[in-house]
Amino acid sequence: MTRPVRVLVVDDSATMRSLIAAILRREPQIEVVGEAADAQEARAKIKALDPDVLTLDIEMPGMNGLDFLDKIMALRPMPVVIVSAMTEKGAAATVRALAAGAFDCFPKPASIAAIREDTVLAQIVLAAARGPARASRPATRAAIGAVASPGAAAAGRYIIGIGASTGGVETLLEVIGGFPVDCPPTVIVQHMPAMFTASFADRLDRFCPPKVAEAVSGTILRPGHVYLAPGGRQHLEVVGASAPRIRLYEGETVSGHRPSVDVMFRSLARLGRPAVGILLTGMGADGAQGLLEMRRAGMRTIGQDEATSVVYGMPGVARDLGAVEHQLPVHRVAQVAMELAV
Repeated sequence: MTRPVRVLVVDDSATMRSLIAAILRREPQIEVVGEAADAQEARAKIKALDPDVLTLDIEMPGMNGLDFLDKIMALRPMPVVIVSAMTEKGAAATVRALAAGAFDCFPKPASIAAIREDTVLAQIVLAAARGPARASRPATRAAIGAVASPGAAAAGRYIIGIGASTGGVETLLEVIGGFPVDCPPTVIVQHMPAMFTASFADRLDRFCPPKVAEAVSGTILRPGHVYLAPGGRQHLEVVGASAPRIRLYEGETVSGHRPSVDVMFRSLARLGRPAVGILLTGMGADGAQGLLEMRRAGMRTIGQDEATSVVYGMPGVARDLGAVEHQLPVHRVAQVAMELAV
């Protein structure tokens, strides 16, 4: 859009509202049009101000952020960025909000100095304004329905690697929800703050047929299991061709991220076992080069298509590089992945 992105900041803390607004006002393409302390005030200001994007706190007096988000997505779908406390309770609620249709999340900072130096929130808000608003699509095991198993032999040979970023929570619920209970061992790198990945792994485990857990270094990969890289702390790679296992290690960011999808894909490219690489919605280019290395190594690759991506960044760059063998809408990713893993 040519005019500035209009943002309404919703948080029960006056201090936090001021800090968030100050961050956003540093970006010339953003105009903070108002602030609200609770859902009731936010509802009135949405009607009066018609913002393009909402930043939303989870824990607020009266109607909490989750209930308010549900109403927004049902009655007036619009891009919502969750700004959440880095606590176990806050992380679990944020993952629920992302699954319910929120665009992305931003962790509340540990200090005022940290938030004043941050530029990521403005980038998320700008991406939210460009992306589609999404209505809630709650996932359940019964509603998703797993595709056919590739068979025990194939599940034992193949490894599936998946990378995702913005929009990945809802997308991964749909993709992994379509995996059979005895799927090939699967590793996932989802860009997400450190506190949030354990809650996300728990949510995937509750709603998807395979067993899903946060990855632990040294774990031997097993069919029917999905391993989610811990957020923000370490890179994940798969090592050991005869008995593949997870290796987590500290290191500098790669392609702007830690964990990096590129690191995970490159480890699969050099592992010496058949694999399927899947690159889903997300900002930036992380995973594109790694997926290209997988394809050059003779492995199968899938990229999410533009129409179903919340942000067609990572899979779009991969397509332009020639890394994508199959470009698919999200509802076909699980099926085709199982067909390729034979």
